[in-house]
Amino acid sequence: MKFRDVRKISLLKQGVFMKRIIIVIVLVVALLFVVKEDHSKTKEIQIEKKNVIANEIQFDEKSKENDDWRLVLVNYENALPKDFAPELSDIDKTRKFDSRAIEYLMQMLEDIKSQGYRNIWPQSTYRSVARQEEIFNKKVNSYMSMGKTKEEAEILTLQKINKPGTSEHNLGLAVDFNNVDYNFEKSKEYKWLTENAENYGFILRYPREKKDITKVDCEPWHWRYVGEEHAKKMNELNMCLEEYVEYLKQN
Repeated sequence: MKFRDVRKISLLKQGVFMKRIIIVIVLVVALLFVVKEDHSKTKEIQIEKKNVIANEIQFDEKSKENDDWRLVLVNYENALPKDFAPELSDIDKTRKFDSRAIEYLMQMLEDIKSQGYRNIWPQSTYRSVARQEEIFNKKVNSYMSMGKTKEEAEILTLQKINKPGTSEHNLGLAVDFNNVDYNFEKSKEYKWLTENAENYGFILRYPREKKDITKVDCEPWHWRYVGEEHAKKMNELNMCLEEYVEYLKQN
C-alpha cells in the first residue's frame, strides 16, 4: 500500500474520531442543559410552593384578625348560636356585661361622672335569650291589645325589640342608658358620649340616618362595645356596624 493511501486512511480515521468527539461534546452539553433546566424548574416549583404556603399563612392570619369577638354582628339576619354562653362579670347585683369588655364600660362611667355628668347609669345590659323572649312577647301582646293582628304586632315590635337570639343584649356587649327613652338624646350625658365614647370602644349602635340598614329605629340610649380602634374608624367613616363589617370583608 502506498504511503499516500495510508495517509488518506489515517486522515479518514481521524475525521471519524473527531466527529465522535464532537457528538459526545454535543450530547454532554445537551445533557447539562437539560439538567440545568430541570434544576431551574425544580427551584421555581419550590419557590412557588413556598409562596403558596406563605399566602396560606397570611390568609390564615387575616382570617384570625377578622375573627374579632368585638365585631360579632347580631341583628335580624344574624342570630347567635343556640349554645352561645358569654362569660359575664357583674356591674352590680342585677346587671352583667361581657367580662372582656366590662372594664371599658366601668372606666367610661367613672370618667363621665368625674367630669360632672352624674345623671347617667346602665339601665339594661346583658339579657338571657329567655328574658329577651319575655320582653318581645310582652310588646307583641301590647300591640295586639290595641287591635293589631299578630303579624302586624310582630312587625311593629321588631322596629324596637329584636327577636330572642338576635339582640345585642343577648351578646353581652350592649348597654342601654338611663330610662331608655328619647329624652336621653337631649341630655348633656348623651352629648358627652357622642364626643368621647369611641375612646372607650363604644359606638351609638342605631343612628337615625342608618335605619334603612340596621332595620331598627334610632336608639340614642343603646351603645355597643366594639373596641377603641374600630369605634374610631367607624365614626371616621360614618358607618354603622353592618356597613363596617362588610367594609372589612372587602378591604
